[in-house]
Amino acid sequence: MMNPRPTETGAAVAHDRVYRALRSRIMYGEVPPGEAMTLRGVGREFGVSMTPAREAIRRLVSEGALFLSVSGRVSTPELSNERIEELASIRALLEPELASRALPRAHPALIERMEAINAQIAQVIAKRDAVAYIRLNLEFHRTLYLRAQAPAMLALAETVWLQMGPTMRALYGRLGRTESPPHHKLILAALKAGDEPGLRLALRADVTQGLRLLAN
Repeated sequence: MMNPRPTETGAAVAHDRVYRALRSRIMYGEVPPGEAMTLRGVGREFGVSMTPAREAIRRLVSEGALFLSVSGRVSTPELSNERIEELASIRALLEPELASRALPRAHPALIERMEAINAQIAQVIAKRDAVAYIRLNLEFHRTLYLRAQAPAMLALAETVWLQMGPTMRALYGRLGRTESPPHHKLILAALKAGDEPGLRLALRADVTQGLRLLAN
């Protein structure tokens, strides 16, 4: 078997670096809805050639994190009310199931970790840091879902988060939060009690309530 040429390996590494950086930026709401991206601009920012920039953008378009218009313009998606409702419904199906599967492995150390993340959320809300809020909110959920040992299901959930990132930034401004999401305490209480129906109910309310507000 032939080893890949150094230039091919280097391009692959550059593409992955750009992809991961842009993916995080979009997922955590650092980029507003409808913001355009160009190959030249991405290449210049990350110090890469057009090829890795093109591959990173192509990959993000395939995941729904970026939108490619018929004219070739690439931008973050501006979601319609129908699309927001659809993504909210997907979250309502996937995430309570992930939480349910994680419940038998929700040991005290995991719950303590989630409580610590929730405390950090309260701190960044006080600072009105929208990006940090979105990042920590997703970390709260991901920390639990990793215990489900359902990687395919978690990957689907993360794809939805990715598509929602810019819209979540807009939602944060509309909610005007002054404290941690109220359903987080219910999620933590259900985990401590081993209450699966309560956990599912709290999760479903947490992941849909804000999104439904956006669609109204």
